[in-house]
Amino acid sequence: MKDGNARDDKVTAPEKDYPPGAYAWYVVLVLMVVYVFSFVDRQLLALLVGPIKADLDLTDTQMSYLLGFSFALFYTVLGVPLGRLTDTRSRRTIIAVGLGLWSLMTLGCGLAQRYWQLFLARMGVGVGEATLSPAAYSLIADYFPPRRLALAISVYGMGIYLGAGMAYALGGVIVSRLIEQGGLTLPVVGTLRAWQAAFILVGAPGLLFAGLLYTIREPLRRGSAGSNVPTASVKEVARYFRVNWKAIACHNVGFSLLAFVGWVNFSWIPAFFQRTYGWTTAETGLRYGGVIFVFGSLGILSGGVLADWMAARGYRDARIRAGVAAALLNCPFALLYPLMPDGMAALALVAPTTFAVAMAFGTAPAAIQEMMPNTMRGQASAIYLFAINLIGLGGAPTAVAWCTDYLFRNETHLRYSLALVGFPACLLAAVVLIAGLRPFRKTLEALGN
Repeated sequence: MKDGNARDDKVTAPEKDYPPGAYAWYVVLVLMVVYVFSFVDRQLLALLVGPIKADLDLTDTQMSYLLGFSFALFYTVLGVPLGRLTDTRSRRTIIAVGLGLWSLMTLGCGLAQRYWQLFLARMGVGVGEATLSPAAYSLIADYFPPRRLALAISVYGMGIYLGAGMAYALGGVIVSRLIEQGGLTLPVVGTLRAWQAAFILVGAPGLLFAGLLYTIREPLRRGSAGSNVPTASVKEVARYFRVNWKAIACHNVGFSLLAFVGWVNFSWIPAFFQRTYGWTTAETGLRYGGVIFVFGSLGILSGGVLADWMAARGYRDARIRAGVAAALLNCPFALLYPLMPDGMAALALVAPTTFAVAMAFGTAPAAIQEMMPNTMRGQASAIYLFAINLIGLGGAPTAVAWCTDYLFRNETHLRYSLALVGFPACLLAAVVLIAGLRPFRKTLEALGN
């Protein structure tokens, strides 16, 4: 018994009924590789703020719309219907189509000559990537028993940090070389600027990997007893959300605030190092990319391990507790790293803030799978992703840019914008998640978990 909240020993289906462990982990590996492509294509833009601003004569606020709003607009709008599609159609086909689409749209970013063209291409990337995570979460939940789910989703989620790290590290090297060469000349297309060529080079490989999704099988869709069940109607989903609104709202809002902090960092830390400490694109990409690659990956794995460890010791609300730990751990670092006197000291504090934020994003989707009937998982995951991308990706880049453009009125004061926006969001995330612990436990009890 842990604080009166001990779990029962039973699971939703006998573990022998799940697919073999080795094959299940292969599925996770394939999905993680696709997630890597997703974040390489998504995050390259943050490294290219300087050259794109210069070439297209943009403000930080205009860049923030490219970094966040343009991508999040259709990602969030289409996420819910795509989530419903996930509950009724082949999940691997949905992901394969999405991978092809966002790769093509990344190529479109490289061909853009005007701000509005780049904006539309980024919207297209968001449409494609909206197909991925609801389907991936649903697949993983049907391949792994509940006691191993947080770790499995955390391994999939490593794609965020492997992909972002590669986008920064390799992107920095590629862009620096392209700048030295004066761009890239392609048949028919002609000569492209360095930032345009970078999008072409990272977007093309994704088209070659869409077929990889067909090496994985669709598993049995598991209900409360581990059997195939029909998809819940929109009315049934709405009724379930009304009954469990406290647990769902605290989960979605709390983790969205942590996502907000993550997108503050992802979107503006490269420009912060370049403006504040005079780092080059290559230096920024290699150093920050290395931190993301290592500490982000370790963080998301640690969050999953921590949640599963607490769950094994009797905490029904282990997935939410792990989110609380992530928010509280991140608070001091979110405040201090932008204020450091030199770049390497700032980078040393960026490492733990990266680790702390990452902890939440294996355990958060695992909690969704745990608190929802199988027939609603795709739709619930899509609503969760709607919230974290609307609040996090849609809001964070612009909140920082507004502070820089309209409060401080000086792009070299970006460091103060980062501290002013990130730290309060961490505190509020902790408060909201703590408020959601008891409702989350009640929701699990009602499901018999």
